[in-house]
Amino acid sequence: MAIVNQLNQDMKQAMKDKDKPKLNVIRMVKSALQNEAIKLQKDDLNEEEELTVLARELKQRKDSLQEFQDAGRDDLVENLQHEIQVIQAYMPTPLTDDELDEVVKETIKEVQAESKQDMGKVMGALMPKVKGKADGTKVNQVVQKHLT
Repeated sequence: MAIVNQLNQDMKQAMKDKDKPKLNVIRMVKSALQNEAIKLQKDDLNEEEELTVLARELKQRKDSLQEFQDAGRDDLVENLQHEIQVIQAYMPTPLTDDELDEVVKETIKEVQAESKQDMGKVMGALMPKVKGKADGTKVNQVVQKHLT
């Protein structure tokens, strides 16, 4: 519930500051969170579910950003970059490469993985630990590096 509370406070501040771009992003994120709660038939989302929604919103914008850059749509690129910055403010601090490497090693030991055939077990145990803190593609690459 902490993310929703923070969004509410920031929304009030954005209204006071007359910061319409930030206000619009906050409203979109709140709407996405409310839609997820309705979809899951819950009154409130837990923090993990909130992070899942935020990560999905962030990924959508990053994908769109890449497409707009490729198409030369600089007018839309600037807008999306601002949206990405606002959303990232609510995400947990990303893991450094060394921290991610350490978490991967620990998880490989926990599940007693020995080869690339154990990739599914490792990823299944690892992703909840790094949710919102590391990109899935990067995690996958690090796991493959450690499994021989």
